[in-house]
Amino acid sequence: MSARKSGSGGATRGPRALRQRLTGAKARKASSRAWLERQLNDPFVREAKARGYASRAAFKLRQIDDRYHILKPGDRVIDLGAAPGGWCQVAVERTGSRESDIRVVGIDYLDMAPVPGARILRMDFLDPGAPAALLAALGGAAPDVVLSDMAAPTTGHRRTDHLRTMHLVEVALDFALAVLKPGGHFLCKTFQGGTEGELLARLKQRFRAVHHVKPPASREESVELYLLALDFKGRSGAPAGEGPYSVGA
Repeated sequence: MSARKSGSGGATRGPRALRQRLTGAKARKASSRAWLERQLNDPFVREAKARGYASRAAFKLRQIDDRYHILKPGDRVIDLGAAPGGWCQVAVERTGSRESDIRVVGIDYLDMAPVPGARILRMDFLDPGAPAALLAALGGAAPDVVLSDMAAPTTGHRRTDHLRTMHLVEVALDFALAVLKPGGHFLCKTFQGGTEGELLARLKQRFRAVHHVKPPASREESVELYLLALDFKGRSGAPAGEGPYSVGA
């Protein structure tokens, strides 16, 4: 499922750029014009292009990692909803993944450009065969980090969008609980509007610390929020049915 989608985690600062304004046919919708103006004047969009990142979302992961240090050299990482590739790029940089020693595997049903140093699976994470395919691509080893920037396509109805994305969060968490190494971390996108109590209870039961995070690169007007669960306690004493996938050491 796709996300509709640091050092320093922010864009470089400098003299205030002159605000660009678009001109065009009167028929262009005001909303489209506003979106384009925002993109042109967004410092993270400019910085992402300058650094060769697939999207501005790369800075969200950089900023979260700068604060919490979830990505370490040599870590194995699975990225759910990887398109267009910004999170995979950051994970490759921070883990040192390379073609001869793949440490980062991403999955998305959307087509995306190759990410050097990462393996990308073109399939829907909700496909029953996806979890096993991800682990196989990682060489059968348990990941140190599971990332999810997945979000359901929006309908415009805030409550419906929230519930649909929360379903993806729960599916991603089920996967993380089944495959993570003890001491591993889980990061996922959700929407503001109330995190289900049962979900938070599961996170707090299985991880040693849970944080709600809104990195500076997340637009102020956006309702997105990230759940970060640190230091997985392991599967000893886990509820029955947890851990259905075969994972190596």
